[in-house]
Amino acid sequence: MILAFLCVGISHARKSYDREITNSLFVPKGTWTGGISFSYLEMMGSNYQFLILDKVKGEGYTCSVSPHAAYFFKDNIAAGIRARYSRTYIDLGQLNLDLGDDLSFSLNDYGYIDHGISTTGFIRTYMSLGSSKIFGFFNELSLTYGYSQGKVTSGKGETQTGTYQKINKLQIGATPGLTAFVTNNLAVEVSIDILGLNFQWIDQVTNQVESGSFRKSSADFKINIFSVNLGLCTYF
Repeated sequence: MILAFLCVGISHARKSYDREITNSLFVPKGTWTGGISFSYLEMMGSNYQFLILDKVKGEGYTCSVSPHAAYFFKDNIAAGIRARYSRTYIDLGQLNLDLGDDLSFSLNDYGYIDHGISTTGFIRTYMSLGSSKIFGFFNELSLTYGYSQGKVTSGKGETQTGTYQKINKLQIGATPGLTAFVTNNLAVEVSIDILGLNFQWIDQVTNQVESGSFRKSSADFKINIFSVNLGLCTYF
């Protein structure tokens, strides 16, 4: 269970407390920015053993590329759009789960492939780190729609079975991050997803005969270390 807490502070003092937070100019109005983020992960195993996993044999990878562009319609505030393509491939020849006491499971000749695209509209607000014109924070609010196709196979030859699926996704998210200018017009960004409302619809067809569907919705407020994004941005 994930719990999110909203804290509201009420001051009984006659005068408001000045935290001396100044909103200095970090990126001026009229600036365009564009960049690209990418990720790649590859795995390969042969007779690999780890904890309850035994005799793992297979290979796989996942990769994604995501260009974006935005325009600063006000000082430190930008609106933009992002596109993303991702692909995942798994070819698992063998996997044994050894749970002890003569209890074990095996998975053989399993394959999975998935690729999809998504489009995101977002608004970003920037704030400089103190009086620095090089380091700054940003927060991004986004709305994303994605579509992907995937296939799951099991077995080989005449005994092979397969399930084809189509996935539609809708997501509302918040992503804080840190940006650092390495030149006047080039910056490095790192960000992490912390808030998300996710909706997913899956339609499946197995062996071109049986059909099924699945719907999922979730809301979370947490830091996911596996959602760290790195990218380069140009400002002009």
